[in-house]
Amino acid sequence: MSNRVVQGRMVTPEKLAELVEGESILEAESIADADRDCPECGGDVISVGYMPSVTEFVTGYKCQECDWSADDREE
Repeated sequence: MSNRVVQGRMVTPEKLAELVEGESILEAESIADADRDCPECGGDVISVGYMPSVTEFVTGYKCQECDWSADDREE
């Protein structure tokens, strides 16, 4: 099962990627544990790999307890 509970709601990999990205994505891989704690609340962080466009692959990170999220793009 790749669905997870995030902020009290069950989410699919696609929905999790959309929460991180802030808009629709093309495709998402399975959700995984990120082995890190949220920098804002200390909660568990999960990750998902996804394609926001045809030419880009991103790993997104989302706290299961609060609104914090990030991705692995270089800024």
